[in-house]
Amino acid sequence: MTVEDIRKILGAKVLVGEEHLSEEVSSACGSDMMSDVLAYSKDHSVLLTGLCNPQVVRTAEMLDIVCIVFVRGKKPDEAMLSMAAERGIILLSTGHRMFSACGMLYEAGLHGGAI
Repeated sequence: MTVEDIRKILGAKVLVGEEHLSEEVSSACGSDMMSDVLAYSKDHSVLLTGLCNPQVVRTAEMLDIVCIVFVRGKKPDEAMLSMAAERGIILLSTGHRMFSACGMLYEAGLHGGAI
């Protein structure tokens, strides 16, 4: 699945990285706890979160996460947008709640896999 597919499924707005929407994503993770995301650690994944601070971008960079989707309409500040752009991480925002967004992606065939 591509990030563009994810954008369409979630009706998300692209905040950063529109030029990278053709990137492939192989799995997903939904969490507001970056310690859980660190334990998850899969390459080429998408992170769904309601946490809106620079640690999210730093965590994504460490784990080769392609895209971060902010749920519940959350929008990062300019510093986070710049940080993500510099690191080539795509940022999306959707009005869906995390549970719904994860379910929509799962139903469309994007799975998280076992740990």
